[in-house]
Amino acid sequence: MSFSSSTPLIPLLIIIIFFVSLATCAVPINQLSVDFYAKSCPQVDQLVASITSQQFKEAPISGPATIRLFFHDCFVEGCDGSVLISTKPGSKELAEKDAEDNKEVGVEAFESINKAKALVESKCPGIVSCADILAIAARDFVHLAGGPYYQVKKGRWDGKISMASRVQSNLPRANATIDQLIQLFKSKGLTTEELVILSGAHTIGFAHCRHFLNRLYDYKGTKKPDPSIDPRLLKALKMSCPSYGGNSDIVAPFDVTTTFSFDNAYYGNLGAKMGLLASDQALFLDVRTKSLVQELAKDKQKFFQGFALAMDKMGSIGVKRGTRHGEKRKYCSVHMA
Repeated sequence: MSFSSSTPLIPLLIIIIFFVSLATCAVPINQLSVDFYAKSCPQVDQLVASITSQQFKEAPISGPATIRLFFHDCFVEGCDGSVLISTKPGSKELAEKDAEDNKEVGVEAFESINKAKALVESKCPGIVSCADILAIAARDFVHLAGGPYYQVKKGRWDGKISMASRVQSNLPRANATIDQLIQLFKSKGLTTEELVILSGAHTIGFAHCRHFLNRLYDYKGTKKPDPSIDPRLLKALKMSCPSYGGNSDIVAPFDVTTTFSFDNAYYGNLGAKMGLLASDQALFLDVRTKSLVQELAKDKQKFFQGFALAMDKMGSIGVKRGTRHGEKRKYCSVHMA
């Protein structure tokens, strides 16, 4: 494009402004960066780490609980800390935190985030979102349990919407089929490969009996156990989880071989018919996912590298930016006034 000396200055300025605005619009509004707080709160990672390391020693369940909390946050309304909000007293609409699917998330996870937020607020008031603190803490607990350390991109704002009614349809079910899982992850922008890799978070943590009881006693209405469970595991689980009258607080580990270590044993367990949930074992039984399960069972480094990348991608789902869609809460459980 060329302009003659006779081109009026005002129209020329308008054209320039137009092209500048186009270039500006090309920058993703949800862009996150590792050094987002480099000037405003450079020590944020260290501050959160001082809390997570303490929590990991005092209450090891904080690890898997916080990782699960991060998943539940990102899959409902995006990674915006909305899962941390408490229901307002007298409100008819429950917040995400009080949805049935979140009642079993250990209170230690919420305590970890609240402690980290309080420390960060004391050093950098009003700067760091609860959503970012949750993302950082989840990474810390992965690493503390023996998993990969990866850089966490930051810049999320806390979401203004937190509704229990939106939770169930956005989280994977314990008895979900591979078709259902693939579709759910696809709706979040995640691939089938990332579904398999992120499922590896079940290398640590526990599930309540009710999530796999049907597999033990009445698989798909047959009145018999799921044939894809190893007989030894079946016997052990039946001892912990009677068909009725059992304690609803009883839990079983996702990974029966290295329960507290973040490693790739989860995948080897699936090959040995030792997956806890039907949705876990299904990954080995379906031709679309079986080969990757077998690869990850043999290659811990491939799992670690893939998990770090998948967590980074998941951490950008539905990110909020700016006062129109978000806020920076002082207390993670309470909306700003």
